[in-house]
Amino acid sequence: MGARLGTGAAVGMQQAGSDAAAPGRARARWGTITREQLIVAAKAEIEAGRYEQMTVRMLAARLGVSPMSLYRHVRDKEDLLNEVVDRMLAEIWRPKGDASDAWAWLMEAADKLRTFLVEQPAALHVFLSHPVTSPAAIARMRSILGVMQAAGLDEYAARRLYAVVHTYILGFAALEASRARWIAAHDEIADPEAAWLAAMTGPQQFKDGLAALLDSARRRQR
Repeated sequence: MGARLGTGAAVGMQQAGSDAAAPGRARARWGTITREQLIVAAKAEIEAGRYEQMTVRMLAARLGVSPMSLYRHVRDKEDLLNEVVDRMLAEIWRPKGDASDAWAWLMEAADKLRTFLVEQPAALHVFLSHPVTSPAAIARMRSILGVMQAAGLDEYAARRLYAVVHTYILGFAALEASRARWIAAHDEIADPEAAWLAAMTGPQQFKDGLAALLDSARRRQR
């Protein structure tokens, strides 16, 4: 009968097995993974539509490190989502139009955020979970307030209009995303009223509602 392994040796073998990286892939040394690498890996998962399945453990496996090593860089998955969504927002929020045409610029800025929230479920999750005060979100807010004030609104009126439009964007995006999932789950919609209501949550309906909000603000300004 072969000699039995001591407790310490057995534990060591178990740890070696549990810490092994994926076949054919060496594990990175402790401390070699940076926060930037983690953010890039998480961003790739989110852009691929896998934010709900994404976990810190899964990212660790992809990066070839221990899951605990990633907690040096982020508190948890929500912290990671906040960071990635902020970076994605910074890339897309600025309108291409000239801010001298303030109302058209505001329309474009609002529609860019709506599109972002509908197309990126992780972003919608973050914006509905808590007030977003990340660097890109604050930069966006300050730019929009500045354009509103340049158009003639005082600070109070600009902030009030921003709050109304921002709430409208979040609510519409949440409903549009929900309706899109409902439509996708139904091959045929027999109820014509249900089909009509579902169709009301689209990009053109959003723009029509936003135009009404901004027209009202312009009338009050005059």
